[in-house]
Amino acid sequence: MSTLYPSFVTALQLIASFDPALWSIVGRSLAVSTTACAISFGAGLALGAWLGVARFRGRGALLLLLNTLLALPSVVVGLLVYLLLSRSGPLGWLGWLFSFQAMVLAQAVLVLPVVTALTRQTVEDAERAYGEQLQSLGAGRMLRSLLLAWDTRLALFTVLVAAFGRAISEVGAVMIVGGNIDGFTRVMTTAIALETSKGDLPLALALGLVLLGVVLVLNGLITMLRFWREQAEGGALRAAAVEAAP
Repeated sequence: MSTLYPSFVTALQLIASFDPALWSIVGRSLAVSTTACAISFGAGLALGAWLGVARFRGRGALLLLLNTLLALPSVVVGLLVYLLLSRSGPLGWLGWLFSFQAMVLAQAVLVLPVVTALTRQTVEDAERAYGEQLQSLGAGRMLRSLLLAWDTRLALFTVLVAAFGRAISEVGAVMIVGGNIDGFTRVMTTAIALETSKGDLPLALALGLVLLGVVLVLNGLITMLRFWREQAEGGALRAAAVEAAP
């Protein structure tokens, strides 16, 4: 208790004084996770929307694999990306190991199954509700996937926010492929682990508070999106009921 209180006070002072070391780590974390989510969300949105309406042989096995990848440990992702980017690996010629790009790649690989699986479920639910109607109007699978993805855009934005939260709170993969190099590849989660082991509790606690703040903001966004979605759906139902009333 005697260590916690002064460490907490110092941590708040570091945050309030805009300590350069602290906020450079925060900025790097946000940059890595934002870039990784932009890449994985684009690919996962397209693949998930297509899987939501497509029906083909082997789809069940593919979905089983996709759902299995949701629980893929981050250290395993880090190991696979490390092997790909190592000097003897197939992508070693890129020279990305222990760099910003390597961390982006690791987080993108980690988040891609999350975006794809959640998008697929969202679009498939919409397909059950509106798919036959769209098909009767002549919409093919690709067009239906695009229309349904647009119709469920609020839910898909929630998927994006959840994916960002998964990426920014990850530690294992970026530790392996980034190397936690000060000033280059050190992000919030790896810095917290390092500073705690060194005994620099104020900096570790300050980074932890900032990370909790980011997660709190993300959860707030998800809550607001759900509220807006419920309000929009409720308004549409009330409008339909008024129109149907004699």
